[in-house]
Amino acid sequence: MLSSRMSKLHPYVPGEQPKDRIYIKLNANENPYPPSPKVIKAVRSAAKKNPEKLGLYPDPDSNELKEAIADMLNKSGGVLCRANLEKGKKNGSGAIVTPSEFDKIPFVVTPDMIYAGNGSDEVLSFVFYAFFDSDRKLVLPEHTYSFYPVYGGFYNIPLEKVPLKSDWTLDTAKMLELANKENSSIIFANPNAPTSIGLSRDEVREMIKAAPKDRVFVVDEAYVDFGGESCIPLLAEFQNLVIVRTTSKSLCGAGQRLGYLVANKELVDAVTTVKNSLNHFPIDFLAQQAGIAACRDAGYYVRAAQSVAFERDEFIDFLREKGWSVLDSQTNFVFCKKQGVNGDEAYRKIKEEGILVRHFATKGIEEYLRITVGTHEQMLALREVMDEM
Repeated sequence: MLSSRMSKLHPYVPGEQPKDRIYIKLNANENPYPPSPKVIKAVRSAAKKNPEKLGLYPDPDSNELKEAIADMLNKSGGVLCRANLEKGKKNGSGAIVTPSEFDKIPFVVTPDMIYAGNGSDEVLSFVFYAFFDSDRKLVLPEHTYSFYPVYGGFYNIPLEKVPLKSDWTLDTAKMLELANKENSSIIFANPNAPTSIGLSRDEVREMIKAAPKDRVFVVDEAYVDFGGESCIPLLAEFQNLVIVRTTSKSLCGAGQRLGYLVANKELVDAVTTVKNSLNHFPIDFLAQQAGIAACRDAGYYVRAAQSVAFERDEFIDFLREKGWSVLDSQTNFVFCKKQGVNGDEAYRKIKEEGILVRHFATKGIEEYLRITVGTHEQMLALREVMDEM
């Protein structure tokens, strides 16, 4: 009764979502802070003042949301934790946001350079359909976001997985060699997951210059707001660059399901065509209102990203003092292991104490834990558990 395609599917396994008890949840790279109060106010106001809109189809092109996203990127430079704040409340809400000198974008990001969808996973799905073919291999790191292989199988796109180097960084030379051999596209997360390490903008620039010019080059910036280097400025140089981003991490919006990409208009139009061939109304009315309000209160999220980065660095120092090996992180999580400590056993012991972290059974990283950075109180609780391990 099932199609032959079904037998080839290997679904993505998300972070554990248990229902047996309440845990401190540090296993899915969610933001530990709630959305801006202005987001809550905007959603309530929209539902109360315009209840009829809940019974009508939303704007299929999310025009106001795309305008808000573009404005936020221009004001922040695309990396929230390094953006500057002027005035505003203690939590950053209402503050004037300006980009750091390092992150200034040398052009104005316009709404027609934005495509918005239901979370970056849906955006990635449309990217796979629009730009990758089944007659050539897609080049990607062996260890990276584990949804890429899922979409490869779903769309029957062959994959060329390149092992990471011994220091857990991308083997860019090997990736380029294979991409040029078959005139293939390249995709990777930057900073990478689950390793938490990122390439600099200059390193990505050199990769794109050496990659096939007639194939799309995709950089997934889900975690860049916590300390990476955004490649948005490179859009001025490369017409084949596609940057995928999400509101789930730095904009405290995993429950809202909003993601977007930034690229030249031609590539945005291609992804829009894919969307309109599947679901003409992808983002619901209230989610659009939440996203608009979030982008308009960027100062709140600058402060949240800075808080996460501070807790991350403090936690890394703690782990290293306790003998754990921890990779340098530019994300909202850490990737760590301890000699003599089994990764699965460590995960289970921490879970017994009421805290969830992520353990991968994947060969090559099975001794590591990926730990999401939580609030100060959550990280103190985790320290107590790991201090005894």
